[in-house]
Amino acid sequence: MEFVGENLLPGQIGHFMIVLSLMSALFASVSFYMGFKAADVSSRPTWMKLARIGFAVQSISVLVSFYILYHIINNHLFEYKYVWQHSSKALPMEYLLSCFWEGQEGSFLLWSFWHAVLGWFIIGRSGKWEGPVMTVISFAQFALATMVLGVYFFGQKVGSSPFVLLRNEMDAPIFSTPNYLEFVTDGNGLNALLQNYWMVIHPPVLFLGFASTIVPFAYAVGGLLTKDHKGWTTPALPWASFSAAALGLGIMMGAAWAYESLTFGGYWAWDPVENASLVPWLILISGLHTNLIYKSSGYSLRATYLFYILTFLLILYSTFLTRSGVLGDTSVHSFTGSGMNVQLLLFIFAFLIPAGFMFARQYKQIPSIQKEENLYSREFWMFIGSLVFFFSSLVIIGKTSLPVFNKIFGTSIAPPQDVEYSHNQIQVWVAIIVGLLTAVTQYLKYKDTPKKTFYSKLLWPTAISLAIGLCISYFVGVAYDKKGPGFWLALHIAITAAVYAIVANAGYIWSGMKGKLKLAGASIAHVGFGMVLLGILISASNKVTLSYNTTGISPLQMKDANDVNNNPQENLTLIKGVATDMGKYMVTYTKDTLSPRDQKRYFEINFQHKQTKENFKLYPDVIENNKGGEGLTPNPDAKHYWHKDIFIYLTFLSDPTAKQKDTTQFAKKMVVIGDTSFYSNGMWTVNQIEVNPPDEKFAAYKGDTLLAADISVIAKDGRIYKARPAFRLKNNTLDIITDTVMSQSLVFTINKPGDMEKREVEIGLKESNAILDFVTLKAYEFPAINVLWLGIVVTVIGFIMSMFQRRKLAKRNNE
Repeated sequence: MEFVGENLLPGQIGHFMIVLSLMSALFASVSFYMGFKAADVSSRPTWMKLARIGFAVQSISVLVSFYILYHIINNHLFEYKYVWQHSSKALPMEYLLSCFWEGQEGSFLLWSFWHAVLGWFIIGRSGKWEGPVMTVISFAQFALATMVLGVYFFGQKVGSSPFVLLRNEMDAPIFSTPNYLEFVTDGNGLNALLQNYWMVIHPPVLFLGFASTIVPFAYAVGGLLTKDHKGWTTPALPWASFSAAALGLGIMMGAAWAYESLTFGGYWAWDPVENASLVPWLILISGLHTNLIYKSSGYSLRATYLFYILTFLLILYSTFLTRSGVLGDTSVHSFTGSGMNVQLLLFIFAFLIPAGFMFARQYKQIPSIQKEENLYSREFWMFIGSLVFFFSSLVIIGKTSLPVFNKIFGTSIAPPQDVEYSHNQIQVWVAIIVGLLTAVTQYLKYKDTPKKTFYSKLLWPTAISLAIGLCISYFVGVAYDKKGPGFWLALHIAITAAVYAIVANAGYIWSGMKGKLKLAGASIAHVGFGMVLLGILISASNKVTLSYNTTGISPLQMKDANDVNNNPQENLTLIKGVATDMGKYMVTYTKDTLSPRDQKRYFEINFQHKQTKENFKLYPDVIENNKGGEGLTPNPDAKHYWHKDIFIYLTFLSDPTAKQKDTTQFAKKMVVIGDTSFYSNGMWTVNQIEVNPPDEKFAAYKGDTLLAADISVIAKDGRIYKARPAFRLKNNTLDIITDTVMSQSLVFTINKPGDMEKREVEIGLKESNAILDFVTLKAYEFPAINVLWLGIVVTVIGFIMSMFQRRKLAKRNNE
């Protein structure tokens, strides 16, 4: 059957390019290997030339595949399953980029793209290490190409292609007609959680971090392949710094996305996907420090091998965790199962087995100094710090891997009830130890340090840090005391340790390096890391809930005593147009607007500070769930100050169709003017009956005969509201004019006058939540959170400075 309107050429080119990428990557990998291993030395230059040609073909293939996938997404070619599944015509252009890496196939292409870019830097700069290092990178490109191949071998599907046609992947009656595209007019759209600008820039940076970890790994494997156990450590060091910067920045961009898009109530929630990217970074930092130790003292070469190898293997393991579907029940942003679990495991073992075998076989041949390190040497405490990071990562990955453990061994071990605290109670001590070591180690020399010199140099940084830490503890404090005095005290100590890391490293730049910032990359990175710790500790331990319920109105029901997001007492309901008390602020929900650009409904929430009269507006939004989800996804908004953030997100909305669905009947009551009647939340009184009252609300009825009731409503909290129901007589026709007290869910009518001598009147009253136009929200105050964000920037700058510094040193040594 010939189908009408299909644009098949881009897909055919794309699929051809993936096959070409696969073959050329394998050819390049073999050629690079022969380029440094061939028995005939004279043939090696020829092999290297062929290898570079193969890698060039592979790089071009990946680039063309990358472009074609974006082309079919941008042009809304819904005959392709990937486009139909991940995009829609309503998405703005930047979100079409996010569609590229929402799916697994696109993210694998992104990963391969970064490998290609990094590979050319290696080819241009690595000298004699080009052959072994590029062997590993080219083989990784081959493995990644299999992930997007999408062909069958002996009945077994290998990979999943982004260029498959929708009609070939779905069995539906619509595809029996040649003009089926007339009915496929739009796609499923982008996951609501991903429709945020951070998701345009966070995944590319994160995948650059993922991809870059292969370079230190490849140098380590190259050292094992060539048995040059010393030479590889020098060129690997700047690459480790670069990878640490890229991966760390990518992780924290994810934290910023979570802060602005998810209802974590913060930037980190120990979600398994977060952990899966954090653990390789922690081990990479361990490897970076042991690499420095080896370069300066000759110790820790075996540990450097181990940490660099484990970093990349854990990147592959995190890929399995997030793409196999095993975390589907424990993570809010993992991929669903892809049906490629076996292939993902083979991806891991393809690197684990050869690297592990060579490391184990050559372990005894790897140079190692048997002499014990001096207690007052820099390398001793740097190694201790590396071990702390390493064991911290083991704890995190162990807790995260519980679903995998349960599936392998058939167990049903439940995760901790309070997942965050189960991590925090351990990691707070890691923060203390790392903060102290980061502060102290810079003042030690390699091999040995005179005790008197060491203590004298640390005297002032220690005194200043203690003073600042005590001031923070006294004036700022730690408001988090839910887990007992022990954890509360640990938070105080950790804050002081973080301050110590900042002050001591800043002091070392001034005294130890005489203010030479060009040489201070490591110290600047340590200052930034201390700021990150300090920002996390202060903002998380002093997070203040502002939205305590002051209205008595809540659509929420307490389902779980530990679920603070669902606790009615910590969620404030705002009636549209009614200023509501929220601690230091009076808050008003003023309006909501549907944006035609991104299909989000933005809610304008006006804040006015009671004392300073400062006024500002926040715009949290909601977007309708897609991808099979029901309901709405809320996105937070925040007011940024230099010293704090005011952070809000919506937890409940009124149903805009509720008024049409409302079946509550009016209760009729004959009342005497001046007497008091009651409703569920207070009382009301008819003050008087007026004929043709001079009220602006009745201006439209000028010339008609009006009879209106002046009603005062007094709520339980003492607030007084006015209602003016009426009826009008026109052309012998009687019309009832209702009036509503929105904040009390009351609707009044005046039905008819009674015995006027008894001053009676019949009032209709309906009490129904369906009339309310309201939002329920959660609001926090995060103190010192910008210390965290600034610390990330400083840390990355430090890593980059250190990378360039190491490259210069390596170049000088070679010369």
